[in-house]
Amino acid sequence: MKIAILSRNKKLYSTRRLIEACEARGHETMVLDALRCYMEVVQSKPTVHYKGEALPHFDAVIPRIGASVTFYGTAVLRQFEMMGAFPLAESVAISRSRDKLRSLQLLSRKGLGLPITGFAHDPDDVQDLIKMVGGAPLVIKLLEGTQGIGVVLAETKKAAESVIEAFMGLKANIMVQEFIKESDGSDIRCLVVGGKVIAAMKRQGLPGEFRSNLHRGGSATLVKLTPTERATAAKAAQVMGLGVAGVDILRSERGPLIMEVNSSPGLEGIENATGKDIAGMIVQHIEKNAKLNNTKTRGKG
Repeated sequence: MKIAILSRNKKLYSTRRLIEACEARGHETMVLDALRCYMEVVQSKPTVHYKGEALPHFDAVIPRIGASVTFYGTAVLRQFEMMGAFPLAESVAISRSRDKLRSLQLLSRKGLGLPITGFAHDPDDVQDLIKMVGGAPLVIKLLEGTQGIGVVLAETKKAAESVIEAFMGLKANIMVQEFIKESDGSDIRCLVVGGKVIAAMKRQGLPGEFRSNLHRGGSATLVKLTPTERATAAKAAQVMGLGVAGVDILRSERGPLIMEVNSSPGLEGIENATGKDIAGMIVQHIEKNAKLNNTKTRGKG
């Protein structure tokens, strides 16, 4: 198969591993910077051009689109979908998962466990917003934040009011969530491929750090999931419409709570923690599903 990998840097661990896994299984790969792709939108034969040339047909596309370029990146991916390529993650599903509030609303509608979350626009509603999520301590998140950036733990009501009002004053979109104390600065990343959890790791933040992101110095260890946690992660990926997803859950007294569903999960931490060939499993998933026009949306959404 001819497989395109949308990545801005072919030296990144996840991109390198995907190239290796594709080539090990006899596939031809081409790494494309999504921001250097440009599109011809015509009635009968849409094309994608790259650095002055029209690109050939690809059987599949693996999107590794950063959060900061979601709009343009998903537009490029949508064009490939319209050309009949199989997307590892569909453009609509990526857009859906990148909108943190929208994704939580969809998960809530399906009855999946979530931290109590509040969202408001007017500073006059701050008092009730804080009360809604159980008071301080609470977590305040920028909707556009990634890798733990833009996430603040407010330990007192006064601190919460100050931070929320400051963000609102900057016209930033934020959501407020209850603080799950019993998670103790840790979460679980579940890697879902083709509707099944194929690997999981526990991420633990540094002492005194409530964020467990590996980019912020957290550590990763192998973890055994409960049947409920496994089912929750698989269902979350299905609700988002993602064939491959990193589902982050917190262990709470009332069961697993979904923090986020990531459409471009990193492979380094989970491959190192589990010793599994995650990249190879992803390529096997592509081989099984990469048929012409095998998308739910076909670029329509």
